[in-house]
Amino acid sequence: MKIFDVYKLWPIEPVKAEGTAVWDKDGVKYLDMYGGHAVISVGHAHPLYNKIVKDQLDKISFYSNSVLNSLQTELAERLGRVSGYENYSLFLSNSGAEANENALKLASFHTGKSKVLAFKGAFHGRSSGAVAVTDIPKIVSPFNSFHQVVFAPMNNIEEVKIHLQTGEFAAVIIEGIQGVAGIYEPEINFLKELKELTSGLGVVLILDEVQSGYGRTGKFFAHQHSGIEPDIITTAKGMGNGFPIGGTLISPMFKPVQGMLGTTFGGNHLACAAAIAVLRIIEEEALIANSHNVGAYLIKRLCEIKSKYGNEVISDVRGRGLIIGIDMTDKFIPVRDDLLSKEKIFTGGAKSNIIRLLPPLNITEKDCDVFLESFEKCIENIKKESK
Repeated sequence: MKIFDVYKLWPIEPVKAEGTAVWDKDGVKYLDMYGGHAVISVGHAHPLYNKIVKDQLDKISFYSNSVLNSLQTELAERLGRVSGYENYSLFLSNSGAEANENALKLASFHTGKSKVLAFKGAFHGRSSGAVAVTDIPKIVSPFNSFHQVVFAPMNNIEEVKIHLQTGEFAAVIIEGIQGVAGIYEPEINFLKELKELTSGLGVVLILDEVQSGYGRTGKFFAHQHSGIEPDIITTAKGMGNGFPIGGTLISPMFKPVQGMLGTTFGGNHLACAAAIAVLRIIEEEALIANSHNVGAYLIKRLCEIKSKYGNEVISDVRGRGLIIGIDMTDKFIPVRDDLLSKEKIFTGGAKSNIIRLLPPLNITEKDCDVFLESFEKCIENIKKESK
């Protein structure tokens, strides 16, 4: 048997990691400015994280959700306190896609409706309902396409209003910051108007914080910069620092009924231990403040580089905290490949020209300086080669 070949793979095999550093099988060291799609939140191989997970492994790693698991209660209480959503309930699953599936299902149960409004450029996962509300047609199969979904432009409240006033919609789902699309943030006033509109019409508002949450923007969730409280919030990625876990945070307006949601592996002992460790580290090391401060430094420096080279090299820099998009012009698209192959720095991509930065939340300004120096070096090399 062989692996089903659906991923574009770099010819690099990481075998060791610590903090913001990754080493490949040949011993070559890389700087991680991507965190494996924003998954590595508290740094690779954090000592406290490793200890808590290893200790749990020696006790019990799994039993089903047919018995008590006090680690789930501890995780829910800690997540509620750290995130500011103590009055919400938590349903645990294994991924962001599952978290979004459960959110959509709850909205449909609650309203008795099935239609959903999502936004152009959205990415919410690859499972049936999650991919249906994802605006990437090539990954939506005929099997996924029967869902009733309308895509509206983000930041256009009037068009959203036209759709929702039909009374046909169960939910609106929106990312705290669109990640896969290339780091696009909903305007604060738009989110406020969206919350007011959905509440007035009895439509469930779902905030997908799978990539933008867990302290990455300088608040626990990206939507908290707008001051709104959604009806449902979804999370995953940074929640487990690499251990698979997803969460659906559910407002008190939803009443649980036994059997309405379920999972085999969700909320298992090891996953809960990993998630508790992440929250402890975020609190004890003040990583949300670090995201704000180091992110502001990094964005400021990137904007200075943009000003230095002009729009013919970098057409835009945007983001908040440690979720950042850099739009490269066509001639400078190879910068991302050069950062990896020549400078040994992992970054992410979106479309063909956007560099995505999603580093661990414990990154330092010194780490950023290493990246920035290499970033400028790659730009200069392309400029020289094109003369």
